[in-house]
Amino acid sequence: MHAVLLAAGMGRRLDDITGGGPKCLLPFGKASLLERHLRRLTAAGIDRLTVVVGFEAMQIEQALGALVPEVAPEMTVTTAHNPAFRQGSAKSVLAAADVLAGGDEVLLMDADVLYDHRLLDTLLAADAADVLGMDRSVGADDAEAVKVCLDDERIVAFDKVLPADLAYDTIGESVGFFRLSPASAKALVRECERVGRADEDAPYEAALQRVMRADGAAFDPADVTGLPWIEIDYPVDAERAVRDILPQLQINHG
Repeated sequence: MHAVLLAAGMGRRLDDITGGGPKCLLPFGKASLLERHLRRLTAAGIDRLTVVVGFEAMQIEQALGALVPEVAPEMTVTTAHNPAFRQGSAKSVLAAADVLAGGDEVLLMDADVLYDHRLLDTLLAADAADVLGMDRSVGADDAEAVKVCLDDERIVAFDKVLPADLAYDTIGESVGFFRLSPASAKALVRECERVGRADEDAPYEAALQRVMRADGAAFDPADVTGLPWIEIDYPVDAERAVRDILPQLQINHG
């Protein structure tokens, strides 16, 4: 399995606390988000990681140079540069196209998530070839959440905005972590190219929704409801991460 960590974005909404630096270098407790990813991936047995960089790429590359020998010495870590980091996140996926189209199972992850190791363990332990982490505590009225909607166990929507007439029996929030079979990883590259041609600001979720809803697709939502995690988009998220999430993380996994 090859992990791909998307860390190219600018994160301007967090400038007041990042000082204009990359979100993944924000410290929580004694470790940055980036260090926590490295430690958890290593503990999960992942030995190949590609970090997609763009905004302040040198800062992330320097941090990796210092961290990897200490916390992930047996992991092969490379970076892929997204020169279009000001555009939509589909461009970041395309920056790692060689990895996604390389024939390996891929673990695709957003870098701006603080999470407990049990969340990753749940994702990796699922039996299905294609898996997404899903927290069922979200409601349809949560404007910021990327919603996952299922009808009779099939994904019918994967988006922040849901069609008014959408029929579904289960809803949850995507954690931003996906385990992709080689076929789905290749399909995601094709769909990112397609949505990127139509809209240079397209998020990768628009392409992934196409993959999830394609004929024959069988994505399994790994239920992580109740496990501590949070996506860091706004200063209030960082405050909640320190106050509510960090104390719940299992100590031996940082």
